[in-house]
Amino acid sequence: MVILRELCLVSLRNNQVRGRQQCPLVAITKWLGYTVENLEPDPGGPITQSNPGSQSSPDTSTTTANAPSLAAASADSPDSGTPARERDTARPARGRQGRPGSPFNFRQTFTSLGNRQFRILWLGMLLLMGGMQMQMLARGYLTYDLTGSPALLGIVSAGFALPMLLLALFGGAFADRLERRRIIQWGQLGAALIALFVAVSITTGTVEWYHLLAASMMQGAVFAFMMPARQTVIPQIVGRDLLTNAMALNAMAMSGMTLIAPTIAGFLYNAINPDGVYYVVTGMCVGAMVLTGFLPRMEGSTGTGRAGVLNDIKAGLGYIRRTPLVQALLIIGLTSTVLAMPFRFLMPIFIVDIYELGPEAMGLMVSGIGVGALGGSLFIAALGNWFRGRVLILSSFVSGIALMLVALLPFYLVAVGLMVLMGLGDAGRRSLNQSLLMEVSDEEYRGRVMSIFMLNFALIPLGVLPAGLAAQFLGGQLAVGILAGLLLALTTVILLTQRSLRNLR
Repeated sequence: MVILRELCLVSLRNNQVRGRQQCPLVAITKWLGYTVENLEPDPGGPITQSNPGSQSSPDTSTTTANAPSLAAASADSPDSGTPARERDTARPARGRQGRPGSPFNFRQTFTSLGNRQFRILWLGMLLLMGGMQMQMLARGYLTYDLTGSPALLGIVSAGFALPMLLLALFGGAFADRLERRRIIQWGQLGAALIALFVAVSITTGTVEWYHLLAASMMQGAVFAFMMPARQTVIPQIVGRDLLTNAMALNAMAMSGMTLIAPTIAGFLYNAINPDGVYYVVTGMCVGAMVLTGFLPRMEGSTGTGRAGVLNDIKAGLGYIRRTPLVQALLIIGLTSTVLAMPFRFLMPIFIVDIYELGPEAMGLMVSGIGVGALGGSLFIAALGNWFRGRVLILSSFVSGIALMLVALLPFYLVAVGLMVLMGLGDAGRRSLNQSLLMEVSDEEYRGRVMSIFMLNFALIPLGVLPAGLAAQFLGGQLAVGILAGLLLALTTVILLTQRSLRNLR
């Protein structure tokens, strides 16, 4: 093996110097995904990159073949389109990243948390998302306690969707136009005030179900502006090299909050009453504000001057239309969410009518999704830049296959195991999709691109409604089977037609 490695190394070096293929061993070595950097022994120190401005070979095929090894170097090129502030903030952590093109390296799983600014943003996100998860549970219980109406419960729970649909594009335009840290801070302040309003209403005995609906809608409006800004500051902080790692750690934290926060909220609901839960949520939002206050200013990048926000939105939509790879990533993200997420709302049908079990059984299935998403996020954090487009497509296939098997196999324990697969698929869509979108999008349009992706949250109710009607008339298993079939068919079309996505590293 040592002799073979040396032969491969010599062949690759000769190929890079002479600019043409010298022997069949070069083609075999490149087909396996190896480069000079892969084959040379690791000296144990930081990985050094060659000068991206130098031209080692006029042969463009050589550059294409060695794209995995040059990806990190090209991010520093003046022509790469990466703003100077992104390149500067990324440099301290570059040496800790695994070799470009390597499948994964678990030693780099938490690399992004070594960046102080990202660590602050990450901890603030933990507090904010934990508070939102606790508020969702408390709002649902309180709405049903006040009304006893499943219909009103559904209306209040879905109240956030309409503001997000109407305002998300404006949120993306503002994220590209204004100072992003300020948008995040105002959003967190708004979330704190909303929670405080509900808490005081409960304490004073004046709360009504329409107060909770108004709070849900205001929360949707706040998130429409805050989330594009929050997501687009991540590449400004960590740079492109660590973007996938940072997004995966974000997804891991959100999965952890999905598992932990509702349990804590249920305990607090009984211990300190619903108003106590809302006061705790208010404190968590304030804590997120304090943490985010330690971040530096994060300017937007459009430089639109006097151009109106509507013109910014129009320009962003035009950019998406003329960028096929961005379109493909948005399509796989939005449609897979609409087709995969409704099962969570149809789960009670399976628990009661098919498995003939109680609510504790549903809790275990939901936990299975969380465990799978948590494990998948950790895997993606260690993945590095290794055929991430294919892994994203694979994650959509995993979700579709899991849904199809749930529809075909009416066995509870099998379903619990399949929920772990569902969580793995969620992790791929949640972290890889976002990181790839921000990587391939021009910096000046990132906020607007991410605002389209954030429509995921608003489109979930639109997917639940037809799925619920199908379950009503066709049965839960057939309804989920149809969703799974559509998801698998869509993913197959993307796999066959989107070559640029398949080859995206």
